Amino acid sequence: MNSMLKQIQLIERIDQLIRLQATGSPVELAAKLGISKTKLYRMLCIMKELDAPVEFDTLTQSFVYSEPVGFTFGFYKKRSKNEYH
Repeated sequence: MNSMLKQIQLIERIDQLIRLQATGSPVELAAKLGISKTKLYRMLCIMKELDAPVEFDTLTQSFVYSEPVGFTFGFYKKRSKNEYH
């Protein structure tokens, strides 16, 4: 699998865990993802460059979004007129 696709899948997984408030500490999140803490911070940096308002909440000990956002990546086929009926 190419590295860009792996990064996108990793961002999707991080996004899912953030939404569930289930990331835990940076060390715990890196372990859940099977990556190094350094790679985790690189991925979080990429997410921030894509305008994700990611921050670490010390109260919940989890990464959170500071405001509501959505993340989606991929192509969707347009439906033909016949598929709507």
